[in-house]
Amino acid sequence: MAKGYWVSVYRTIADPEKLAAYNKLAGPAVRAAGGRTIVRGGRVVGHDAGIAERTVLVEFDSFEQAVAARASAAYQEALDALADGVERDFRIVEGLD
Repeated sequence: MAKGYWVSVYRTIADPEKLAAYNKLAGPAVRAAGGRTIVRGGRVVGHDAGIAERTVLVEFDSFEQAVAARASAAYQEALDALADGVERDFRIVEGLD
């Protein structure tokens, strides 16, 4: 079964306090849903139209698990805390078998 991944690239961080509140709630929500954060922040080199901003990569055992985690009540609470604090590109993608 192919793994599922959350890929988030932050374009701007308008409110670091909202991001901190989100992080406090999102980490436990992701772990409870079986997710493993494998990239969070760190160095980025952007190429072509790439953005050299904060990038987060979370791995799940399946694509379906990744989709369900995004829809979970715990993660929705984290999103409510984040609100308009950031502008980001968030995708759920399926890995290769």
